[in-house]
Amino acid sequence: MLRVAVVGSGPSGVYTAQALVQQESVPGVTVDVLDRLPCPYGLVRYGVAPDHEKIKSLQNNLRSVLEHPRISFLGNVLVGDAGVPAHRLLDLYHAVVYCVGAGTDRRLGVPGEDLPGSFSATEFVSWYSAHPDALPGGFVLGARSAVVIGVGNVAVDVARVLARGSEELRPTDVPDAALRALAGSRVADIHLVGRRGPAQAKFTTKELRELGALPGAEVSVRGEEAALDPAFADPSGLPAANRRNVDVVRGWCEVPPSGLPRRIRLRFFLRPVAVLGEDAVRAVRFERTAPDGHGGVVGTGVFEDIEAQLVLRSVGYRGVPLAGLPFDAERGTVPHEQGRVLRGGAPSPGEYVAGWIKRGPTGVIGTNRSCAKETVASLLADAEALAERRPAADPRAALRRCGQAVVEWPGWLGIEAAEAELGRALGRTTVKIADWEGLLTAANGRA
Repeated sequence: MLRVAVVGSGPSGVYTAQALVQQESVPGVTVDVLDRLPCPYGLVRYGVAPDHEKIKSLQNNLRSVLEHPRISFLGNVLVGDAGVPAHRLLDLYHAVVYCVGAGTDRRLGVPGEDLPGSFSATEFVSWYSAHPDALPGGFVLGARSAVVIGVGNVAVDVARVLARGSEELRPTDVPDAALRALAGSRVADIHLVGRRGPAQAKFTTKELRELGALPGAEVSVRGEEAALDPAFADPSGLPAANRRNVDVVRGWCEVPPSGLPRRIRLRFFLRPVAVLGEDAVRAVRFERTAPDGHGGVVGTGVFEDIEAQLVLRSVGYRGVPLAGLPFDAERGTVPHEQGRVLRGGAPSPGEYVAGWIKRGPTGVIGTNRSCAKETVASLLADAEALAERRPAADPRAALRRCGQAVVEWPGWLGIEAAEAELGRALGRTTVKIADWEGLLTAANGRA
């Protein structure tokens, strides 16, 4: 009987565990799903905007997998630096599948990027999602104008949260400190800026339309700017998703002011060249771009400064090295062949990857299912050789001997109960606990 460790409890990790216990070629596989956090679900818990209840409900599907009798959740387990080394983890199991995602954001690489007031969208999302590693705040207090660089779904999410009134977010699980900060926000202008045109934007039409449905905000687009896109006048040749995006953007061109308290301005064909300011952000300098005829853009030498006291960059994610595993720095992934980790160009027995650390930050949540199945197929093909390994009789005890204060499923249920109680105490629905101490206290059954 194979015992497998899956590192990471987001969708890719849970789908990997599910594929392992549902297959029939190797009966009786058991899976320990390890996570650095005491809470499961990865980006579904800590990356989905609080007002996206339908997507957040995916947690119910992931939960049903983690409650399978041959799957165990082991939270608060650090793998790699200062935790359980990769080679030691492999000693405890027949096989290890790393599903650790893409742990950092891409940078702009422009002067002033690190000025106070300039953040990654990832940091902002972590803050309003109550990630225990999140920055303490200061994102919106005092800012009048915000610039969000990027035109993907994460950029749209952060723009929408900035534009929402706090009363609209009150029924969600947004942490109380973030809710209070957003209630005091002075942000009136939100600039959502992309270096290419509306036909190349990465947001989904549903997310885009949600901006136009916000009760306290108006959306506008400069028609002459969007028209630089060759497909803007006639989008009929575009794929359906891109065509729908262009249609929505066209409806926002030159919309007259409505007098609403917040304004979302979609800007196209501008690329950032500098974040301006001395002690803090005061503006972002952009260069006007133009289509190059091959799907890209070229600079025109024309510049524009957009005032901002808050800058959020949302230009993609990138995998980070995990101590003890090989890493392709150019791609931000672990080298692999159909999910088998490659060391020196050859498969490393017992080591596998799935999800973003395998293929890069591409696809939607459902893409992780097929990615996981490919990796599991490789693992099962290796099952005979893997069965010859002699793992630890009790991996959980071994993890504790390695200094890991493991939080098992009952501990997570304790966190859920504490968050429900916190919501009741605040006169709200469930409210997330946003700090390590609070999470671990709840996991250990203390008030």
